[in-house]
Amino acid sequence: MTVYLDCNATSPVTPDVAKIVMRYMTEEYGNAGSRTHEFGAVAKQAVEKARGQVASLVLADKSDVYFTSGATESNNLAILGLVPYAEKTGRKHIITTPIEHKAVLEPIEQLAARGFEVTYLPVDETGMVKAEDLQRALRDDTLLVSVMHINNETGSIQPIAALCEVLASHDAFFHVDAAQSFGKYSAVLANSRIDMLSISGHKMYAPKGIGALLLRRRGYARAPLAPLMFGGGQERGLRPGTLPVALIAGLGQACEEASHEQASRQAYCEAIKQQLREALLPLGCVENGQNTASHVLNISIPGVNSEAALVGLKRLVAISNGSACTSQSYTPSHVLTAMGLDEERIEGAIRISWCHMTKDIPLAEVIDSIKKLL
Repeated sequence: MTVYLDCNATSPVTPDVAKIVMRYMTEEYGNAGSRTHEFGAVAKQAVEKARGQVASLVLADKSDVYFTSGATESNNLAILGLVPYAEKTGRKHIITTPIEHKAVLEPIEQLAARGFEVTYLPVDETGMVKAEDLQRALRDDTLLVSVMHINNETGSIQPIAALCEVLASHDAFFHVDAAQSFGKYSAVLANSRIDMLSISGHKMYAPKGIGALLLRRRGYARAPLAPLMFGGGQERGLRPGTLPVALIAGLGQACEEASHEQASRQAYCEAIKQQLREALLPLGCVENGQNTASHVLNISIPGVNSEAALVGLKRLVAISNGSACTSQSYTPSHVLTAMGLDEERIEGAIRISWCHMTKDIPLAEVIDSIKKLL
C-alpha cells in the first residue's frame, strides 16, 4: 500500500471531522440563512460555533472570521479587496516576497498591471526574508504587506513576529497567508498586528472547499475590504453565497482538535522528520530551506532527477516536487529559483510532507529505490 506523504498538498480529514461533516450533510442539512424553522436555526448555530472555534486558535474574536472557499479566495479577497481604498487614498505600493503561493503572487501581478508598484523582499538560500529588508522597503504610500507564514514548498518559517515589530510604527495592512501553519504553528498568528489571515481547511485535516479570512480590528476598524462577488449578503456582505454548513462545521471541529493537540502532533511530526533525515543523509542529500516546519522536508539528491524519483517511488510513497497548484507544469519552482539554487538542485528537488496520522513509512524500500537511480 502506498504511504501518503503529500500533506502539504492536502491533508486527510480526522475521523471526528468526517463524522461531523456527514452529520450536517445527512441529518442537520438546513440552510443557515433559513429563519423560519428549526433546521435553519440548527445550521446557523453550527456556523457560529465554528466561527468561534476558528477564532479561538489565534485569540481572535469570532466576529473577525469570514468563511470562504479556501485560502486562495481569502488571499484574493485580502489583496484585491483593497483596490477601492487604494484608489481613493492614492496608496498603491505593495510589499511581498517572490516565494509566495501563486494565490498571492498572481493577484498582486494583476494590481501591478493596473499601476500599483510592487516591492519583492529578497530571499537567499535559507528561503527566509529579513525584517530589516522590510524596514527598508516601507514607504509612506505602502498599502499592503503580504508575507506567508510557512512556505508550502520548503517549509521555511518566516519571522512573522519580527515583521510585526517593524510594522508596529507603520499603518500598512499586514496580510499573512497561513494556509500551511494555521492549527499547527498558531501561537505567533495571535499577534494583533496581523490585520488579515488566510486559512485553508484542507491543509489542517478539514475538508476541501472551506477556509476563512480572519480580519482583525486595529483600533475600531478592520481593513477596508470591498467584496469581489455580489448577491445574497452572507458573511456581512463581504462574501456572498449560501454557507456550506457541513464544511464549516468540519473546519470548526478541526480547529477544536488542533487547540488541544498542536504540541503532540508537532512532536510526532518532528520524530518522523528526524527518521527521514537519518535515512536520507547518507545518500548525500541536501535540504532546501532553513528553519523548516516539523511536517515537511524538501531535499535534493545529487544525480537524481525529481521526476525520475517520483516515478520510481510511486508504488511506495506519494510525494511531490512542488506545489500541487503548479504540479501539472514542469517549469522550475519559482520558490527555489528565488532562493538562488542552481538548476541541478532545483530539478532534483523533492518535497516530502506528512502529518500526525502518517504511519509506517517504508524507509528501507525507499532508500533502495533511490539508490537504483544513482
